[in-house]
Amino acid sequence: MNEKAISATVIRRLPRYYRYLSELLENDVERISSKELSDRMNVTASQIRQDFNNFGGFGQQGYGYNVKYLHSEIGKILGLEKTHNVVIVGAGNLGQALAKYQDFPKRGFKIIGIFDIDPKKIGMKIGGVEIKNMAELENFIKDNDVDIAAITLPKEPAPAIAAALAELGVKAIWNFAPTDLHLEKDVIVENVHLLESLMHVSYRLADRERGDDDDDDDDDDDDEDDD
Repeated sequence: MNEKAISATVIRRLPRYYRYLSELLENDVERISSKELSDRMNVTASQIRQDFNNFGGFGQQGYGYNVKYLHSEIGKILGLEKTHNVVIVGAGNLGQALAKYQDFPKRGFKIIGIFDIDPKKIGMKIGGVEIKNMAELENFIKDNDVDIAAITLPKEPAPAIAAALAELGVKAIWNFAPTDLHLEKDVIVENVHLLESLMHVSYRLADRERGDDDDDDDDDDDDEDDD
C-alpha cells in the first residue's frame, strides 16, 4: 500500500467510517454491504468502495464487509491499536471539556497531564488528572513519553509554547488556539478552528435563506453540498 498516493480527503473520512462501524459493533451487526453503509452515512456506495480499495478493499463480493474485521483494520490504519499519551496545555473551559471527554481513553488517547498558569486551577482534578503549574511542563515532558499536546491557549502564547513542546520531543500538536501553527516537518500539526466550522454552518444557513428567496427548488443543491 502506497500511503503517499492516498488523498487527504480519503484519510479524513476514515475516522467517520470508524465511528459508524463502532456503532454497528455495539449493536451486534456482524456484516454490512456498501449500500447499507451508504444509507447510514450519506456517502455513496461507490465512494465507500473506492475509499476502501485504497487499502486493499476489505470486502467480499456477495458478502459485503465483516464489521469487526473492517473496524479493526481501519483502527490499525488510524494508529488506534497503540495508546497515545496526551497532555493538555491550557485548562480553560475548552481544555477542561477535552479532559472530561470519555471517548478519548476508549480510542487509545490517554490524558496524562493538564497544565495552566492560573493558581486557582492548579491542584484541581479534571477527569481524574490533576492540573499542574505550567512551570512543571518541561520536566513533565522530559520524564514522560508524550505523543500529543493539545493546545487550548490564546493566540499570543501558542506559537512559543508549541515550539518549546516540539523541541522537547512532543511528536504532534493538536492546536485549538485561534492561529495556525507551523513547526518543523517532523512535528505533526493539526490546526482546529472552531469558529471557522461555525461560520461554515452560518454560510449554509444563509445559503438556504438565499435559495428560499428564489423561485428555484434548492433541495437538490443542499443534497449536492452534503456529498
